[in-house]
Amino acid sequence: MIFCVEDDDGIRNMMVYTLNAAGMQAEGFPDGQSFFEALKGTRPSLVILDIMLPGEDGLAILRHLREKADTAQLPVIMATAKGTEFDKVLGLDSGADDYLVKPFGMMEMVSRVKAVLRRSGPVQDQKLSIGALELDLQKHTASAAGQRLSLTLKEYELLRLFMQNPGRVFSRDQLLCNVWEADYVGETRTVDVHIGTLRTKLGQYGEWIETVRGVGYRLEEKA
Repeated sequence: MIFCVEDDDGIRNMMVYTLNAAGMQAEGFPDGQSFFEALKGTRPSLVILDIMLPGEDGLAILRHLREKADTAQLPVIMATAKGTEFDKVLGLDSGADDYLVKPFGMMEMVSRVKAVLRRSGPVQDQKLSIGALELDLQKHTASAAGQRLSLTLKEYELLRLFMQNPGRVFSRDQLLCNVWEADYVGETRTVDVHIGTLRTKLGQYGEWIETVRGVGYRLEEKA
């Protein structure tokens, strides 16, 4: 879950929409008060925090987060219209993990979120496995029943996304946003082509990637 604290309704809604389209769960809040209320019941994986907020500003909120033991390590990306070096350094020195300078592109936001999550993720989670399929995230390798697979970067990223979210259905647009990390103009046929080649390389396990008619694709282990 990603929490977006932003007082501009249009920007906040676009951030939440883009993150959801990228396969992440996201929720938006217009100020620090509503954010802290939500924090009592849900612990997000990351917070995107605007500096200029009504009431308590983003830097004060960040300091509160860092002072509490249960949120001291919570990843935070600061978002601000201020682009001077002083403001960037101030945010980072206050405990921010990264920053975004407005106006920022939505795909830049997604990329920075993924980068911070990768850096802050558990060190021990270096391998993913579902049945006979295994990914070594550190070595960037994939295997099926112990046999190394020769995958392209996009095929590897598709398989990684599926294995991190077994049983979840991804639309073609969500796959484009996650794997290609850019707005794609034109046919989404490129997803179908890569899914086809990935299925072929997976051999007998290729049928684990199911087509959900009218929606997209998902990966489920079959007996």
